[in-house]
Amino acid sequence: NFDIEGIRKSGIKLAYDAMYGAGMNVVRRLFPEATLLHAEYNPSFMGQAPEPIDRNLQPFAELIKNSDIACGLATDGDADRIGLFNANGEFVDSHHIILLLIRYLVEHKGLKGNVYNSFSCTSKIKNLCDHYGIENHVTKIGFKYICKEMIENDSLLGGEESGGIAVSTHIPERDGIWMGLIIWEYMAKTGKSLDELIHEIYDMIGSFAMDRYDLRMPEEQKLSIIEKCKVADYKTFGSYTVSGTETIDGYKFILSDDSWVMIRPSGTEPLLRVYAQAATAKDTIAILDATKATILA
Repeated sequence: NFDIEGIRKSGIKLAYDAMYGAGMNVVRRLFPEATLLHAEYNPSFMGQAPEPIDRNLQPFAELIKNSDIACGLATDGDADRIGLFNANGEFVDSHHIILLLIRYLVEHKGLKGNVYNSFSCTSKIKNLCDHYGIENHVTKIGFKYICKEMIENDSLLGGEESGGIAVSTHIPERDGIWMGLIIWEYMAKTGKSLDELIHEIYDMIGSFAMDRYDLRMPEEQKLSIIEKCKVADYKTFGSYTVSGTETIDGYKFILSDDSWVMIRPSGTEPLLRVYAQAATAKDTIAILDATKATILA
């Protein structure tokens, strides 16, 4: 499935943060020359939730910034979810990883099939699928919905916002190391950096940034906000005007210039999650701040 020798011979410097999880020995055996972090047994995870998101991986980011490492891979406790870092130690989220995987599988592997992604993923996935003439279907949030579609239909890839991704060349289940190996092979085959590959996708479908706020609040307040979403009470969020709404799983408010904001109660924690997409990270934060101010007013 992978040209492991090609990755090794490419000369790209690799790093892996196991987050004290199950993936530690896999990468150690495949790439003994890779720089490893938190790759030993620690049942307490050193008090850090083993979730591969930017704020949990700052020691890894600093390691990459102060080295000649080209790409850093991180996986969670059971190694099914993925996070990446570029050569500057900047986090690359699952939305961008999904786009990279689609492009590599279609253009370089010659594969086709439907792409399934959860409602909270970037809408740029549809833009890229349209470019390649393949179908994109949006599911409810939860990988079980994606898995079902991949089993029952001709699929290329399934992915969710939290970093769980599956591809047709493997089982219809999340595997962070498998996805990382595809990205490393992509870099080795093309001789391009992660940033170069991402900017090539931007040239095709436009640049974007995604972010999320998790708002803790009393259950009564959370239900009140969701009720307002349900009855279309929110027409604007600050200076941002709502032009449409999608309700597959939560409430996604379509704004201008391919931007949107989504409000959804967490199914596992006492939180209200607010997601946003915009052309830049600055614009995304501005939308999140405006939405937070509106719903908490």
